[in-house]
Amino acid sequence: MTKSVINLAPQDAFNFLQKNPQAVLIDVRSEMEFLFVGHPKEALTIPWRDDPDWEINPDFLCRVRRATSLNRPVLLICRSGHRSLEAGQYLQANGFSAVYNVAHGFEGDLNDQHRRSSLNGWRFDGLPWEQI
Repeated sequence: MTKSVINLAPQDAFNFLQKNPQAVLIDVRSEMEFLFVGHPKEALTIPWRDDPDWEINPDFLCRVRRATSLNRPVLLICRSGHRSLEAGQYLQANGFSAVYNVAHGFEGDLNDQHRRSSLNGWRFDGLPWEQI
């Protein structure tokens, strides 16, 4: 039976990273999102899907393996938690055992006005982030 990806609220993900220094936080958004929207401090950027065609990054698995190992906890984050969940399932299918998804992602869910960062998410929760 395949273990499912564990969802962590942003604050719980931050606390997990503080308690587990061997864990790796990977931002799976596009490089443009990572740079211009901002990202959690100390997150690595390894896009799951990227411009121009939004196809699955053929180097994703190789880059994640280089950045971590099969036995280190891997936390994945994207804009709202959907891409990172998909990427986490892919990593589990390829041998990773400790995979976590940051629920609501960096920007969070859309509010009634179709705006993000107003209901939930890493940035909404006031967790450390930066913008280049």
